[in-house]
Amino acid sequence: MTGRKNGLVALVKKKLEEEGVEEAITLHCIIHQQALCSKCLKFDNVMFDVVKFINHIRSRGLKHRQFRAFLEEIDSAYEDVLYFTEVRWLSRGKVLKRFFELRAEVKAFMEKDGMTVPVLSDPKWLMDLAFLVDITQELNVLNKKLQGQGQLVSAAYDNVRAFSTKIVLWKAQLSQTNLCHFPACKALMDSGTTFSGEKYADTIGKLQDEFDNRFADFKTHRATFQIFADPFSFDVEDAPPVLQMELIDLQCNSELKAKFREVSGKTDKLGQFLRELPPTFPELSRMFKRIMCLFGSTYLCEKLFSTMNFNKSKFRSKLKDDHLKAILRVSVASSLKPNVDQLCERKRCQVSGSKE
Repeated sequence: MTGRKNGLVALVKKKLEEEGVEEAITLHCIIHQQALCSKCLKFDNVMFDVVKFINHIRSRGLKHRQFRAFLEEIDSAYEDVLYFTEVRWLSRGKVLKRFFELRAEVKAFMEKDGMTVPVLSDPKWLMDLAFLVDITQELNVLNKKLQGQGQLVSAAYDNVRAFSTKIVLWKAQLSQTNLCHFPACKALMDSGTTFSGEKYADTIGKLQDEFDNRFADFKTHRATFQIFADPFSFDVEDAPPVLQMELIDLQCNSELKAKFREVSGKTDKLGQFLRELPPTFPELSRMFKRIMCLFGSTYLCEKLFSTMNFNKSKFRSKLKDDHLKAILRVSVASSLKPNVDQLCERKRCQVSGSKE
């Protein structure tokens, strides 16, 4: 995809250059970038032990049944621990949260089984686990906001900018041992566990640097995204010269301003509004269409693969390419609606004759 000479991006740029067309905008998948940023949280010792304990319980049928029976016997809020899957976006956060809330039960069960688990009594390891639980939960919240069909790249980048601002706040609060946004850490500290604010503030700082570096390509288009999101309140002096005159005319048009306020926040209606701009705004229309065409993430592609894997299984071996193509078209077409009236007209009614 991104090879310097033979990758898709390079070939598209080369073709556009040959035809004298304006250079294409290239952006990395915003969800993939966010997932890569989370890998800078260096708590491999915590993940290694958590995965080891979970695999010890779940990979053996008898032990797994005994553990579930143990949880049921003590009236636990959960029935089981969760498997960790590296390729799933939200897996780590969910696994860590469930394990943290069942840490006492896991410790009791494994000691009862004759296996020593000293890390589950180590306050430093437990605090690292709690911090990892809290920060991965926030990363999962961001990940969910970046998913979904019909999401514009400007809205996705707004969520990333909001998260970067939250990181700055968290860093300052952690330095002051203010854990109002870190419930797992606060629960441990309230129980007497020592909390090192500077240590985790440094970790948050590394996460902030990672977000700044990986989303630098999005920052270059920040002004364009802001014009697209709300052209009526954007400062004309900060706009590119080619757009300034049209932007003034647009901001002084009360009718268009009222229509824009009506469709604001509705992607489908916003697209219709932008397509119906008068011909007196050629440069703005061109810029709006470019932003509307940008893919902020590979979410739709991932969803398509998931749908194909779900349908083309070993239990449905007679599916042909035509069948699979039809299934995929229906599954990904969110705006596809059947014309019931036309289908009914084509249906031939059967009339039964009465016998005397």
